Amino acid sequence: MSSTPALELRGLTKNYGGKLTALTDVNLTIRPGEIFALLGPNGAGKTTLIGSVCGLVKKTSGKILVFGHDLDEDPVRPRYEVGLVPQEINFDPFFSVAESLYIQQGYYGQKRDEARVMEVLTALNLQNKADSLTRALSGGMKRRLLIAKALVHKPRLVFLDEPTAGVDVELRRDLWNYVRKLAAEGTTIVLTTHYLEEAEELADRVGIINEGKLLLVEEKKALLRRLGEKRLIVTLTEPITAPLPESVRKAGATLSADGRTVTYPEREGSAPAGDILRALYTHGLPVSDVETRHSRLEDILIDILRGKPAAAGAA
Repeated sequence: MSSTPALELRGLTKNYGGKLTALTDVNLTIRPGEIFALLGPNGAGKTTLIGSVCGLVKKTSGKILVFGHDLDEDPVRPRYEVGLVPQEINFDPFFSVAESLYIQQGYYGQKRDEARVMEVLTALNLQNKADSLTRALSGGMKRRLLIAKALVHKPRLVFLDEPTAGVDVELRRDLWNYVRKLAAEGTTIVLTTHYLEEAEELADRVGIINEGKLLLVEEKKALLRRLGEKRLIVTLTEPITAPLPESVRKAGATLSADGRTVTYPEREGSAPAGDILRALYTHGLPVSDVETRHSRLEDILIDILRGKPAAAGAA
């Protein structure tokens, strides 16, 4: 696989009439073949960033390079390598599913390729709807067709902007499997989603954006390890009135007000939860139940957006 980044943003900025800054000096490098999740609240700048790359938004300043090609020097040809699944469902209701894909091929300067159209339809379980008018499709089928349109011209970089919004659990899982397959074949995926479980399941790296500023870019596993925690919750068979053992208290464990629950947050660099549990047993505390809970990506995102310090990883 080529070492040339699939996408480079250098100082990307977008102002609207001087009154609103949607993107501020965004620097980002997306590696070829990775699944990158771009996360943030509504209005954070995610769709503006994607639109700037795809030609739907005119940037104010900065550089955009797609597979090493500067869009200021050639704004058309590099974008033939890009596919976009937008948030909104938008089809011409008078064309069939297959016709919509033939038209999409034409948009990208390709000849009508029936084999490719059927390949994509089959991959997305739409082959039986090829001759159906798009207006006759269910919401889930329309979402599949949006993805088919983004992929029919064989792009090397695909933006999935809220691809599973409003779809059922089964379809969401099917789309997750297909995204993994695309990445395994070398397609670079940039995903935005408000389903944080989706990002946690799929992404190799995570970028967090808010108010137009890129706050953090980091490997997903490293981020979960660095800012997440494993919470140990020990329920006692009867309340205790004496303080917890000193070693347990110094490690950061706390006793609930009713004396029945010991809680310990294990973070990077702290004592393992197993050591705390062992100490409780050693001191004869009456343990009746043990539970552990792991931080999710959603917890970390909320902490960062609320201003919890988090040094950004390399972009």
